[in-house]
Amino acid sequence: MPRPGRATPRYYSSVIGSPRARALLAASPAIDLHADTLMWVNWFGYDLLGRHVPPLPKAAFVGHVDVPRMIEGGMGAQFFGLVSLPVTARARGPLRAVHEQIDALDEAIARRPEKLRKVRTAEEIEASVEAGSVGALLGIEGAHALEGELDNLDALVRRGVRYLGLLHFSANLAGHPAYGRGRSDSEGLSPWGRALVHRCEERGVLIDLAHINRRGFLEACAQAKKPPIVSHTGASGAFAHWRNVDDDQLRAVARIGGCVGVMFCPEYVGGQGLGPVVKHLRHIVDVAGEDTPALGSDWDGFIVPTKGLSDPLGLPLLVDALLAEGMPERVVRKIVRQNVMRVLRA
Repeated sequence: MPRPGRATPRYYSSVIGSPRARALLAASPAIDLHADTLMWVNWFGYDLLGRHVPPLPKAAFVGHVDVPRMIEGGMGAQFFGLVSLPVTARARGPLRAVHEQIDALDEAIARRPEKLRKVRTAEEIEASVEAGSVGALLGIEGAHALEGELDNLDALVRRGVRYLGLLHFSANLAGHPAYGRGRSDSEGLSPWGRALVHRCEERGVLIDLAHINRRGFLEACAQAKKPPIVSHTGASGAFAHWRNVDDDQLRAVARIGGCVGVMFCPEYVGGQGLGPVVKHLRHIVDVAGEDTPALGSDWDGFIVPTKGLSDPLGLPLLVDALLAEGMPERVVRKIVRQNVMRVLRA
């Protein structure tokens, strides 16, 4: 397992992207729906506050995200995924693993509260940006983290959790994954899974439909009364892959006002560079409307990000690529920020 790169005290400028792109991000600081950085903070003591140079730049799985590069790249907020598989010896069970990662975030915030703050709402994100800090939001990857008890959600909500992914790479009480252990394409949400969707909506927790199988995905959308998200995925209409969602799934999310984050992994988007990422975002706009696409990098999630988006410093380049594609600035602002803010407000 690769170890994260060491922090460096050099806070040098890595300005890339056009002045137009950087001005757009200054006015609409980007929000990313999924990075797994906290598992590295928890497991290996990765310093979220230090500026890092990732190891082996052409093959690094980790070291993509830290606060200095988020600020420099034009980010306003990051959703940190809370990963509970595989369960480490230190974390005695999936629920404990989630709490330990929240502890790690809280410890980082306590060290530099002027640079990083936990946020839950759109209004708190705006206040964080105004104060010059990065907002940290929390999302759970897989309902197995609740260990079969709906009441466990309440304590996690109190600690700041804003979204819950129903599935990850294995089946759980809620349903079945799109790929992985316990896959079953013919089965949808379980009764417990439907109860969980209802409980999340009662508690103001967004439902995340990344990783769930197609039938469960569509059943959750049919049940939902509030907008869901797909935190990190691709569009199969842009590139056919088991990890991606099809046009019917995109429209189902759009019908109830949700948003879909596009990953930065070349394996899932169909090639290296900014072009495939732009292609997926364009496809979502064409199929589901401009209120649907968002960013869902999956940084620090055992992926090697595509060239140009290996860390937040590349976000101005993505903005330039979207503008070059002919997308109006209005739509680009929605993709990088406003669609997520709208869902949070809902």
